Amino acid sequence: MSDDPRAALSQLVAAFERHLEASSTRHGDDDPTVVAAYEDLADAFEVYDAALYDAYGEMTPLDIYSGDDDEDDDEDDSDEDDVTDGDELDDHDDEDGDGPQLYAGLDDDVDFDDDTEESDDRPRR
Repeated sequence: MSDDPRAALSQLVAAFERHLEASSTRHGDDDPTVVAAYEDLADAFEVYDAALYDAYGEMTPLDIYSGDDDEDDDEDDSDEDDVTDGDELDDHDDEDGDGPQLYAGLDDDVDFDDDTEESDDRPRR
């Protein structure tokens, strides 16, 4: 692994370029060139992220998609079963306490301080 984030960034950019090139000329869903470029890109990102953290204590806001998210989603959904009656989550229909409402645009009585007496041709200061 490279300890230099600048060198790792250069390798990451090159991996992005290879992935773009492979994607633009792919031959089918499981094109081995695209798969290899994808894996190289993921590896280059992990090297860059680690180098950035080692050098500066910073991380990127990105994660590598591993395809295992379905298993994690099932675990998160189990918490929803623990909601007691009356504490159910809603679609935020009643946040202001007035009951369900449908947004219908701006109110007709809204005053935007239009000065109809002044000319729009007048220079503004």
